[in-house]
Amino acid sequence: MASGKNPLFDTATTLGKILAFLGVSAICGVLVAGLMVPAAAVTGSAASGSVQFFEGLPSELTVEPPGQVTKILASDGSQIATLFSENRTKVTLDQMSPYIKDGIVAIEDYRFYEHGGVDTTGILRALAANLKGSKQGASTLTQQYVNNVINENLIAQGKDDQVLLNGLNKGVGDKLREMKLSIALEKKFTKDQILEGYLNIVFFNANAYGIQAASQYFFSTNAKDLTLPQAALLAGLVNSPSLYDPIAHPDNAKQRRNLVLDAMLQHGKIDQKAHDAAVAAPVETKVTPPKQGCQYAATAQYFCDYVLHQILNDPAYGADEKERTAKIMRGGLTIKTTLDPRLQGPAQQQVDATAGDNPLKWAASLVTVQPGTGKIVSMAQNSRMLDGQGSNFVTSYNVNVDRADASGNPLGGAGGMQPGSTMKPVTLTAWLNEGKSSNAIVNAAQRRYPKSYPWKTTCDPVVGWYDDTVSGSTDLQNDEPNWYRPMSVREGIYQSINTATFASAAALNDFCDIQRAADALGMHDGEGNGKKLDLHILGNLLGGMNVAPLTMASAFATFAANGTYCTPISITEVTDLQGKKIGGQAQTCQQNAIKPEVAKAATNVLQDVLTKGSGYNIKDAAGNTIKLPYADAAKTGTNNFNNQTWVVGYTKGLATASFFGEALKDPFSSTYGQNLTINGRFYKSVDGAFIAGPQWAYFMQKAAPLYDNGGFDAPPQNLIGGQPTPAPTASQTGQTDQGASNQGNSQPAPAPQPTATKPGKGNG
Repeated sequence: MASGKNPLFDTATTLGKILAFLGVSAICGVLVAGLMVPAAAVTGSAASGSVQFFEGLPSELTVEPPGQVTKILASDGSQIATLFSENRTKVTLDQMSPYIKDGIVAIEDYRFYEHGGVDTTGILRALAANLKGSKQGASTLTQQYVNNVINENLIAQGKDDQVLLNGLNKGVGDKLREMKLSIALEKKFTKDQILEGYLNIVFFNANAYGIQAASQYFFSTNAKDLTLPQAALLAGLVNSPSLYDPIAHPDNAKQRRNLVLDAMLQHGKIDQKAHDAAVAAPVETKVTPPKQGCQYAATAQYFCDYVLHQILNDPAYGADEKERTAKIMRGGLTIKTTLDPRLQGPAQQQVDATAGDNPLKWAASLVTVQPGTGKIVSMAQNSRMLDGQGSNFVTSYNVNVDRADASGNPLGGAGGMQPGSTMKPVTLTAWLNEGKSSNAIVNAAQRRYPKSYPWKTTCDPVVGWYDDTVSGSTDLQNDEPNWYRPMSVREGIYQSINTATFASAAALNDFCDIQRAADALGMHDGEGNGKKLDLHILGNLLGGMNVAPLTMASAFATFAANGTYCTPISITEVTDLQGKKIGGQAQTCQQNAIKPEVAKAATNVLQDVLTKGSGYNIKDAAGNTIKLPYADAAKTGTNNFNNQTWVVGYTKGLATASFFGEALKDPFSSTYGQNLTINGRFYKSVDGAFIAGPQWAYFMQKAAPLYDNGGFDAPPQNLIGGQPTPAPTASQTGQTDQGASNQGNSQPAPAPQPTATKPGKGNG
């Protein structure tokens, strides 16, 4: 029985042909230039060693999906932004024009459907050409695909320095390994699968990887819709993406395109008429540069950036930031968020209109959460991330969020601003939680709280004092002089009376209940790092510390949700290329974070802010109070310098924090909010109701109808009972037509003559 041939030397097999060719080349003493294999590698005693070397090379190639574009989507599936290190969108072979398939085979490897991964005929042809002094490659499409896959795998592993580019730094072993892997790959995949993989991985220049990205970049079309001239141009481009770039070198590109067309004609892929028409066509491009990153999000740059920071901080997406970045930039993730485009558009339009030209570069911002879920449904500010995007206020800081998360990981935030009187509902919550009525009378005439004041506290001692008998201190101040008198806690809140808030705190059974209320409402320092607000410091009862607007919106959402506090979330689901869910943020809500009856009673009081209190100053340019046709509640707030102003308010279905003022500087070093012209209107003194208020009201008029806008639940009588304080007259409230802002109209009304306005009785 005849012994069978060793397949390594059987010239009927691809592998046998290769080794036979190498042997012939060695006998002839010829360097196989196309393969970069020296003759010595297969001569004499070295021949068996070469065979053993080849046998020992790996034949398995891990073909992972190449890096693809990650998409950040709004809640309705619309795209917010894309992120990528390589601009690539995978498409199937039937989603590609037949011209690109035929063109790439004709010019790169016309025997593609005949060889077994390595083309010995092509090698001999290349050898002959090289012997004549010209240079011709012999790599098949399969070999090119293998080379690209190896490089992609190295890049994915962070080994960019090991990438082997087009043979420039390949050794003998590298080339032989590529050949053996190509042979093995042909046994594992069909020709069409290999061609599809190649056309999705290959580089076309301008960070366009794969035929779909190249089609969109150079021609603003899809791969399926490429014309013959377009497809031929792209097929020619892969040989040398820089040299044949149709934008930088149109003549080179045309010459190369026509070579592709000649090859297609020669191999019967097109007829003479189609060939001649395509050759006569000019090189025309319609470039659509890829825009990746949150800075190119149309209306949600800062929300997008917040989402990105949260993923980079989450170990679910990788062991460290480098690994997470790679997953985002190469993983082709789909990140579905909570953002509601129906609200985001109006929010962005409103903050832009509120600030106007904005020479002070003060921030106008809105952030909205859904009570009972914690979903952030809109987040907007009047700045932009890049120059030339329609705003003279350019910053990377997100004024709506904390600087860092609880673990100290960056969130891109500005670190919060002083909330002023929007903190007063915290003391109200503590008051109601002790079972006290909002109509109970407290002594708001008391202004002096000396260091020795007997605060009732079961935890840390109270820090600070108000005492004008002590050098460097003063008695507690209200914004107007006529409000130092006994009044109900309710009136103290809706009129924003500082002395009433302190009188309420002084009458508590335990001053520490204020801190407990703030904690229950999720309030914390805007710097993050897990730092709580320190409400044992007296000045902080009136909002003297920094809090982010998102924190304030989430706290007030607790009132709207009848005491359920929900941690704000922005990401609902993250899926990988295969559609497998790999992450997302679960709703984390604490029912009865504050007692439901307390939340209902607080809402009952905060409704009065808008009907007869400091919120009554929320007016349009004509001086008319802006009202929502739905049940709503809110609190105004202004810091001592009138340069950080707020309205935080809610309906049953939405809670929104509206801010206007200095967000990026210490308020001590910023321009005071007095005697200023903002968006064409003069303000003797800026107050929460004047600019942040209309911004809130106009936005909520558009947003509230889209969510639950029913009435609030009635509170128990014991928390609101007693003889109510009569509503003040207009002259008492100081509600005047002066000082009303433009409310965000794109064309502001003429600025009124400078006239003093009355921003409230405390610092509301």
